Amino acid sequence: MTKPTLQSKSIEELNEWLAGIGEPSFRAKQIFEWAQNYASVSEMTNIPKPLREKIDAEFCVAPVIIEREFISKDGTHKFLYKLSDGELIEGVLMKYKYGNTLCVSTQVGCRMGCSFCASGIDGLIRNLDAGEILGQVLCVNKHLGGSTTDRKVTNIVLMGSGEPLDNFDNVVKFIKLASATEGINISQRNISLSTCGLADKIRRLTDENLGITLTISLHATTDESRKKLMKIANAYTLVELMDAVRYYFDKTRRRVVFEYIMLKENTTHQDALRLRSLTRGIACHVNLIPANPSPETNIKPLTKERETKFWQALKDAGLTATTRRTLGSDIEGACGQLKRRVLKDSI
Repeated sequence: MTKPTLQSKSIEELNEWLAGIGEPSFRAKQIFEWAQNYASVSEMTNIPKPLREKIDAEFCVAPVIIEREFISKDGTHKFLYKLSDGELIEGVLMKYKYGNTLCVSTQVGCRMGCSFCASGIDGLIRNLDAGEILGQVLCVNKHLGGSTTDRKVTNIVLMGSGEPLDNFDNVVKFIKLASATEGINISQRNISLSTCGLADKIRRLTDENLGITLTISLHATTDESRKKLMKIANAYTLVELMDAVRYYFDKTRRRVVFEYIMLKENTTHQDALRLRSLTRGIACHVNLIPANPSPETNIKPLTKERETKFWQALKDAGLTATTRRTLGSDIEGACGQLKRRVLKDSI
């Protein structure tokens, strides 16, 4: 990016900028509201033209543009976004009875290298700034006919491309901006952050005293099996990870969600028992994920019978677990699939 994103600025930061160019402070709230409505400079009708020209010169006002949209037969929307430097990221809008949930990306690519995820195949290209993360929410909200006073995006999950805690400062700022009462004002209780398990960053996140839901991508019950699926397991053992999760739960008293992709090698009866042991003392829910078939990762889904058998084993062990609905499989809903196909087709 050659210019900072307007959506990454808080009212206080806009006020400082305005003071530096000799403009009155009351303009900060106006500019912030326009930015959160994803307005173009020409749409900022209550801002004087000379100031609009300064905004246009100083900031990137539309850091995220919807390049393509695909709609699944189940109603899921898949978005391919283009950033101001030409990089591509993805997002998924899932419709539920309680509202519309948008899955957002936090990085271009990812360096975590999980074996079941296509978004990390080419490694990390760069972090997104807070305005680019928020821009995904705001441009989709506007695309669906929404505004800050009539939200069409009601829930956010940070589960797209990238590891949120590997982009810690920008992600924390994004959460604060997305939940600002003067803007789109999405309650932090409606924001979920999914991490592959950066134990030290989980502790830092805990100390931020946010009201979000923490989701842990666990996917295995032994260090040996987890290392085969997730490179991060070479940096943090399950003991270290679970100690950090307990720190989070003890301090926040908020229920933790554990994501668990169901594969042939991690769905034995012993896995169910070990999962109960790992999570003992933590109020939690296990979100079982049917493997999304992907040519990039050679992942193959289990039979429904095998999935049900593992769910029953967890239930018998005393755990609360549900199987996530598979959405958007006909529009390459899994992270990284659409971007890779589009880039391949353009070569």
